[in-house]
Amino acid sequence: GGVFYSQVRIGKDGRKFRMFKFRSMIANADQKLKDLLQYNEIDGAMFKMKEDPRITKVGKFIRKHSLDELPQLLNVLAGDMSLVGPRPPLPREVKQYGVSDIQRLLVVPGCTGLWQVSGRNNVGFHAMVELDLQYISEANLWVDFVILLKTFRIIISPNDAY
Repeated sequence: GGVFYSQVRIGKDGRKFRMFKFRSMIANADQKLKDLLQYNEIDGAMFKMKEDPRITKVGKFIRKHSLDELPQLLNVLAGDMSLVGPRPPLPREVKQYGVSDIQRLLVVPGCTGLWQVSGRNNVGFHAMVELDLQYISEANLWVDFVILLKTFRIIISPNDAY
């Protein structure tokens, strides 16, 4: 596949948009997901698999350092995303949302957020939702600044991204 990858995500108020990333998986990764769902390592609406066979060697590196997320700055410029906020979910994830989960869609999604700087893949779906709701209730410029600083530290010294 090409260097870039785009995927439909759900933003503020349930609005669909195309989110951009650098490709970190094989070209037909989306079609192979259904065969891997039984190996999901996280409870809830997300899919996470530490040794996902769809990830390329280069993909492991760019994911570990969160470099695959850089093209999302285009989404920020387009107004679909902000620098800080809850991660934009996939449509299939939103279909599984409960009442508290759907509150994540009350704000513009972000490239980074409290979840990413608080343990990332070591934090389950329900804890991620709690962190996002905490962020939504406490959001201000200082909180965003602190999250951005922590994000830069993670890029240099990666946490549990995979």
